[in-house]
Amino acid sequence: MEPVDLNAAADAYAAAPLLNCLLREAAEPTGPAGSGPAGAAVHRLRGSGRLLRVRGGRRPVHPELRTANGWHPLSHTELVKLVSDELGRFTGVTNDELPVEIADSRDALLALLAARAGAEPPADPYVLSEQSLVTGHPHHPAPKARGGAPAGSWLPYAPEAHARFPLVFLGVREDQCVEEGGRAASEAVDSLAGLLDGPAAPAGYRLLPAHPWQLDLVEDRPAVREAFADGRLLRLGVSRRPAWPTASIRTLHVPDPEVDLFVKFSLDVRITNDVRRLWRHDLLKLRRTDAAVGAGFAALRRTGSDAAWLADRGYRTAAFAFEELAVLVRDGLRAHTVPGATPLLAAALAEGYPGSPPAGVADPAAWWRAYLRQVVPPVLELFARHGVVLEAHLQNTLVAVDVSGMPVQALFRDAEGVKLLPDLPRADAWQRLVYCLVVNNLSEVAGALADRYPDISPLLWPAVREELLRYDSLRGLPEIAGLLAAPALPAKTNLLLRWTRADGADARYRPLANPLRE
Repeated sequence: MEPVDLNAAADAYAAAPLLNCLLREAAEPTGPAGSGPAGAAVHRLRGSGRLLRVRGGRRPVHPELRTANGWHPLSHTELVKLVSDELGRFTGVTNDELPVEIADSRDALLALLAARAGAEPPADPYVLSEQSLVTGHPHHPAPKARGGAPAGSWLPYAPEAHARFPLVFLGVREDQCVEEGGRAASEAVDSLAGLLDGPAAPAGYRLLPAHPWQLDLVEDRPAVREAFADGRLLRLGVSRRPAWPTASIRTLHVPDPEVDLFVKFSLDVRITNDVRRLWRHDLLKLRRTDAAVGAGFAALRRTGSDAAWLADRGYRTAAFAFEELAVLVRDGLRAHTVPGATPLLAAALAEGYPGSPPAGVADPAAWWRAYLRQVVPPVLELFARHGVVLEAHLQNTLVAVDVSGMPVQALFRDAEGVKLLPDLPRADAWQRLVYCLVVNNLSEVAGALADRYPDISPLLWPAVREELLRYDSLRGLPEIAGLLAAPALPAKTNLLLRWTRADGADARYRPLANPLRE
């Protein structure tokens, strides 16, 4: 076997999502490349009018720029310069930060690929799915950026490198402990004490788990340093067994026989569009949001649905470092997954990894229909009957499969991304739902199926139409007719958001041709 050129691999992995962004947000297709390479397509860049040729479909490769001397292959560095020049012309705005972030993402990929080559993948198929996202967000310019920090500071905690590591346990003095979520949340945090490799928190203190990377980032800040010095904060030790980072990086899976939880931490690093802190305003509205979602899923269960919600029970933190040291506790998988099924991350199904369903299934079209039947109705029902907009994108959707790999259940997570009516106008809420469910989720999984099984491509979007119409006929949702007739779907413009330095939560959309329209 020939050795892998990790630099070339990192360039290719980094270029694909960047090209996806550029072609969706700042270019127009002109058609096939004519006499060019097989499968190549040409796009006119909207800033300058120049022509760019790529190959590779939904994961573009081999970018070439048309010049007076013919088609010029672009290195990754040249591609970043081209993107910067085009966005400057297209928007009239300059940005010196994003090119650095894109380069950081590419360098992080190189470190991840080198680490994965020598790492042992987890045996647990669920954890393996969470840790399989090498490309990451397929429509973000810098999906693997890690704040520009040296790889040695974050690689030990990277899910893509198959990391696992102990939780750090702190003790926060009781008069400085802030928590919300009631008894269920408090007991969930305290249950982690059984994992502590050392004495429990002394009298007058409460247990406060911490992510070791976040603690590295904040322990020298004055508020935290002073709390350690004056005894408001103690170091108690680490967990006896490791936790596993999920695809979100800051959320850890704690698969202990006695503790079935996820714990989500602040992380003062920009990952895709946001600095991933547990922001105070989000924590303060957590219980209201989670309660609304929980009520909707309880109603779903009464109709016979197996769809499940991994509840965000509550949080605990320190008054002097409210956001920096916050920990959120989330339901684990065992209590919610149907017997005999294995939950897998939907994003991993879209990206693909060794052994991933639907590879090898006997009937991929039936697999797709089963996927739609599990994922689509719960999202529509929560919106239609309960005014809840699930953020049902690929990273917040888990699909449980049976022993044959067929989807039998959908599980959803992350109250932070949920929106409630009437907090959001109905039209805006529906647009968000369509983006998350159809453009981010279904389009990507359908694309993965089409890549693997080209013969079923003509069946994929008619099956989505059928599932939407089935729900409308059974339950009724007026927006479905408009969705099926609309000329375009809303595609989030992550590249332009980052270039114009917009707030990460300030979604803006560009029309994308609607494959649901007959």
